[in-house]
Amino acid sequence: MSKLHQSTFLAWIVRMSLIKRWALMLSFRKENVSEHSHQTAVIAHMLCIIKNRLFGGQVNAEHVAVLALYHEVSETKLQDLNSKTKYLNPEFTRQYKKLEAMAERECLHTLPEELQEDFAGLILQDSIDPELKKLVKAADLLSAYIKANDELRFNNQEFAHVKEGLEPRLQELCENMPEVRYFIDHFVQSCWATVDQLTGIDQEHTH
Repeated sequence: MSKLHQSTFLAWIVRMSLIKRWALMLSFRKENVSEHSHQTAVIAHMLCIIKNRLFGGQVNAEHVAVLALYHEVSETKLQDLNSKTKYLNPEFTRQYKKLEAMAERECLHTLPEELQEDFAGLILQDSIDPELKKLVKAADLLSAYIKANDELRFNNQEFAHVKEGLEPRLQELCENMPEVRYFIDHFVQSCWATVDQLTGIDQEHTH
């Protein structure tokens, strides 16, 4: 009897919880890639709903959420790299993008061959519709912005430059993606409130 081949795909995904984000920085609250991917997926889903409901969009919110869940899959092989380093210069960025693409293909090929076609459009970033990728990237930046402000709430100045770097990028998104402006106006500020403050906000809305 032939031995059943075990795929390592899920094992690599599970290990995303071991990969630290912001590894070179002092963080008051630790964050791993798995947590970040989940939060990015939730934000991306919300952006799509807002876009569809209020701004004439016709995107598949569930599909975009799944894209966001897998958007950091290359880090299962490469780990998290500081964005300042990643975009240090154009040549380094090009080479690192090649490594990311290679890591994505490696991850895809850990799946049984009969499943790879279904996952290729989720994992291989070069094959994803640019409009959908833009929504995931917006969610990714919003997640980082929320994280930076949360750290600054505890007076962790390590994240001051992160917030400063993200603000012009988010402003540009707000000008071109009204769903991002709506999201920031309605959801972001409460993300670094205390539990008591959140309860008070909720009570105000129910009375």
